[in-house]
Amino acid sequence: MAKKKKLRVVKDKHLLYSAAVQSVDADVDFFERVYRRVRRKPFEFLREDFCGTAALACEWVRRGPKNRALGIDLDRPTLDWGLAHTVAHIAEHASRIELLCSNVLDVTRPKVDVVAALNFSYSVFKTRELLESYFRQVRRSLRDDGILFLDTLGGSEAMAELKEKRRIPASRAFDGRKVPAFTYIWDQLSFNPVDHDFQCRIHFKLADGTRVKRAFSYDWRLWTLPELQELMREAGFAETAVYLEGWDDEADDSDGVFRRRKRFENQEAWVAYVVGFA
Repeated sequence: MAKKKKLRVVKDKHLLYSAAVQSVDADVDFFERVYRRVRRKPFEFLREDFCGTAALACEWVRRGPKNRALGIDLDRPTLDWGLAHTVAHIAEHASRIELLCSNVLDVTRPKVDVVAALNFSYSVFKTRELLESYFRQVRRSLRDDGILFLDTLGGSEAMAELKEKRRIPASRAFDGRKVPAFTYIWDQLSFNPVDHDFQCRIHFKLADGTRVKRAFSYDWRLWTLPELQELMREAGFAETAVYLEGWDDEADDSDGVFRRRKRFENQEAWVAYVVGFA
């Protein structure tokens, strides 16, 4: 009887997260497009808040010899993972990136062109006072023509308890490792309509049946588009905007192009960029 071939899997939660959640190339493309369109020039210095493994910062610096990046995060082990598995693999570009283990509420220097706080990370600030304080710190950190980029989620399903499973195809990680196909599970545990308290988890199911339960847990407030824009303006941003993907009727899917919107029809789920202009 032939011996059953052992399935190859990767159990590194940071690699799995990067493959399932992050699209740093698309994020950077969007930042460049908006900055150039609004400011009529390219930008050079990006700060990634709540940077985790610093994949976004690394993608930015390796795109051009003048690009610089600063990544800030409170979790030292995750930053160390990023140094070993992302920063260490961008060769000569690594000298133009700095990772800082600090609270984003405490950092205003050096001044940068762009601040990005993605993957809903700022949602750890669950009061208007804290979130406005963060936006004020970001505004102080930006140059006069700087831009803040956030992403946020919404739609009728965002305020419900649900589990969403998505098959993630095989890919190659930042450090060159192969990541076999796996299943990503987004678990919305609870939502409180009174204060928008939002409890979520991420789990992974690997090809051999192994489950990585509670790989990541989140204790957030689900902020709305009006709240985010109002708090940005109260914190000193001159203008705000919302960008949402268009829809391809033939493909019955989003078209992948984020456009500035003043109005859109609500859906079961959507992800948008909220942008603050200094």
